[in-house]
Amino acid sequence: MRLLFFTFLIVFSINLFSFSLSGQNLDTNKLDEYIKRSKDQWNIPGLAIAIVKDGEIIFSKGYGVREFGKPDKVDDESLFAIASNTKAFTASALSILVDEKKIDWDDPVQKYLPYFKLYDPYVSANMTIRDLLCHRSGLKTFSGDLLWYGSNYSRKEVISRAQFLKPVYGFRSHYGYSNIMFLTAGEIIPAITGQSWDEFLAERFFKPLEMVNTNTSIKDFKKNGNIAMPHHVGFDENPLVIPYVNWDNIGPAGAINSNVKEMTNWLIMNLNNGVYKEKQILSEENIRQMRTVQTPQFISKWSETTFPTKHYSGYGLGWELFDYHGRKIVNHGGGADGMISKVVLVPEEKFGFVILTNSINYLPSALSYYILDSYFGKEENDWSSLYFGFYKDGAKREKTAKEKKEKARLKNTSPSLPLNAYVGNYVSKLYGEAKVELKNDKLMLFFIPTPIFVGELTHYQINTFGIRLKNQPGLPEGNVNFTIGQTGKVEKMLVDIPNPDFDFTELDFIKVNE
Repeated sequence: MRLLFFTFLIVFSINLFSFSLSGQNLDTNKLDEYIKRSKDQWNIPGLAIAIVKDGEIIFSKGYGVREFGKPDKVDDESLFAIASNTKAFTASALSILVDEKKIDWDDPVQKYLPYFKLYDPYVSANMTIRDLLCHRSGLKTFSGDLLWYGSNYSRKEVISRAQFLKPVYGFRSHYGYSNIMFLTAGEIIPAITGQSWDEFLAERFFKPLEMVNTNTSIKDFKKNGNIAMPHHVGFDENPLVIPYVNWDNIGPAGAINSNVKEMTNWLIMNLNNGVYKEKQILSEENIRQMRTVQTPQFISKWSETTFPTKHYSGYGLGWELFDYHGRKIVNHGGGADGMISKVVLVPEEKFGFVILTNSINYLPSALSYYILDSYFGKEENDWSSLYFGFYKDGAKREKTAKEKKEKARLKNTSPSLPLNAYVGNYVSKLYGEAKVELKNDKLMLFFIPTPIFVGELTHYQINTFGIRLKNQPGLPEGNVNFTIGQTGKVEKMLVDIPNPDFDFTELDFIKVNE
């Protein structure tokens, strides 16, 4: 009897352990209610989520509306911009070419793109395909993004202009997230295959994975289709519908549009060692390459305290990597105009999920930890409220900083020169041309390569003017400072519109004096 009792204990313990790791702790009804509450807390117009386990969809649902003020509901087939979750597709596309022996991860970029140059001849000659895909170019995060965002530059022109970007780190010494390097990686595909990056993805991924509505350009949206619109949601403000911005010229870094139903096929293939419906899409060997840390990332004291089971963090090839509750987490986030997405894979468990939203918010990250805690049978923290608290604190700090800046402003000053002295063409070697014009006694600034960037200049102090770009609610007010030279004429213009995505101060404008 004692032997039978101990045998029962051993078997029961094994089954209990298996029960915990199988994902049965994930109560989808409870999750459903949590998502509803959290969505309202964040004032998100629409959200869609899908969860897969062992090759099956165990939860798939849409919440809210596709467009604020209209009745059309979000469902699991509503298209959203997945933004930087495109990067894993680009890395995977290149892995196919590696498998076909057409390229090697460590081939120099200039072997395929001779026009590729960066800030230093050595770096230009030695930058490899692997380097492009793991954010270790020496450039700071988001450096050069104003080259492509809303601009009329082609993919090749964006890459060519990157040579004028200034590094802040040593080559391969530090993590610096770079959309332009991923664009460069994607352009290797047509150099090898004769197919555009867009055509290659459609043939090698979208078709075999049955992603029939997924596309790489807003130009491919079907009229009156099931499309979620992007929104700007200011703190304590109603959502404001904003237009899609065409991302064709940065495609390989972030131009895919998809829905959670079709993204589950991508998840299932990745969780099944590259196999989808008995067809090998990606090789297991290169999946391992992409999921191996190439560039380590620093874990802060805050992160260590907030996530005590996280011991490492790094970037692979198109994927972000860290450990959580003893499991390797393969994931990526995506942020586009008025949209945030999240993809999370737990390969050891064949478990994963995708979250798509149509506003800028931190809920997908918060939900990720809530779902992982639930799945692993751990204490369920209210991650949404925790992240929302960070958001509120940030809004308060921003308001305080604005008030402090206004208090320090030198009032009752006048420009050093008549307004027409500031008028003219300004050229940045990196970016191109900007123009200041005087219209109805008001100065107007036009960013010529980026037609959507237009703003009125209002005097702030001395030779500094305030600016708010028209129809750009996601960008705050900024300043434009003019430098007067020894000749008494305007020589330079520095634009500073502080925001987390675009560094306007990189655009070193010199006035062209006729």
